[in-house]
Amino acid sequence: MGDAEPTEPADESSAGSPPSPPSTRSWKWIGLFGGVGLLILLLDQITKALALAHLTPGEPVNVIGSLLKFNLIRNPGAAFSLGTGYTPYISAVQITVAIGVVYLSRRLGSAGWAVAFGLLFGGAVGNIIDRIFREPSAFHGHVVDFLQTPHWAIFNVADMAVTSAAILLVIQTLRGVKLDGTREQRR
Repeated sequence: MGDAEPTEPADESSAGSPPSPPSTRSWKWIGLFGGVGLLILLLDQITKALALAHLTPGEPVNVIGSLLKFNLIRNPGAAFSLGTGYTPYISAVQITVAIGVVYLSRRLGSAGWAVAFGLLFGGAVGNIIDRIFREPSAFHGHVVDFLQTPHWAIFNVADMAVTSAAILLVIQTLRGVKLDGTREQRR
């Protein structure tokens, strides 16, 4: 046994130790992102279907006095009906955002970012579905909007989700919370 060559120290994977499992923490945030995104998408599509089934364009219904009305319109543009001639480009931007959010979701490390990404994804996909599948034609479809408050544009659940996501992303950034959940060191 004295003739045996000295062995090099083994790294963890070759020492017989099982490899480290993927971070359960990252899966938790990806699950939260997916759950929020799916919930928003379902709420958006269900409320749009109900609005189409029960509301008539041009006939607003007061829900909470004049504070909230149901007022069905079909929006060919972006927020506030801007860009009505650019529906295919708006669709392309929304699809790119949705793909980017899914790609970046692998790096999620905090609940705030996961919820924000879920809101953004669900809202973007909710309006993408309208643009692709609703009249007048594919990628020229008009988004169903039906919620109206005083002195504001008519909107839908997807729009509320995207706006909430933007606010939450700003809050996370101002708090110094990075996408991976780490905090920036303040000087």
